Amino acid sequence: MSTPNPAGDRTSAPRSAQDALSTIFRRRSVRAFAPTPMPEADLRTILEAVQQAPSAANRQPLHFIVVRDPDQKRRVAAAAANQHWLAQADVIFIAVGFPTQSQRWYVVDASIAMQNMVIAATALGYGTCWIGAFSEEAIREVVGLPPEARVVALSPVGRPAESPEARPRKSFDQLFSYDRYGQGPS
Repeated sequence: MSTPNPAGDRTSAPRSAQDALSTIFRRRSVRAFAPTPMPEADLRTILEAVQQAPSAANRQPLHFIVVRDPDQKRRVAAAAANQHWLAQADVIFIAVGFPTQSQRWYVVDASIAMQNMVIAATALGYGTCWIGAFSEEAIREVVGLPPEARVVALSPVGRPAESPEARPRKSFDQLFSYDRYGQGPS
């Protein structure tokens, strides 16, 4: 395994591409948050990034719940395998998908929107952590989801109180093939 490549100076790319790549390369899973409220303008920007996510046939079979109430955050954290540290963040996002709107693609579509949220939050200086460990039924009850909704993922979002190191990544040979599985570049 290798460590992630920092964005560095990519002189062949325009500045906006360098900024986007830098954001992707510096993203880390953060599990400790400072008690700093998120300004409404930042929250709105993150929500707009979610709204811009592509989806199959533009069906947008998703909905995000923005949890800010301290008691509600604690209930969500308890429903997420008792990961109580989640409630430290100013916001917990809950990505919900609707199989009735797109049976085959709702998980992918909600995940793409969640990734937009993660990248936008990172660009604005916030920490996130993709959470897949949760009781769907407990989350459903805590936030009052309708029966047709499915919980796809959660993420706390807040100012980081830690700066985690980059974690090892698989090598290019383990992750990528050219033209056929297992084939390297020619």
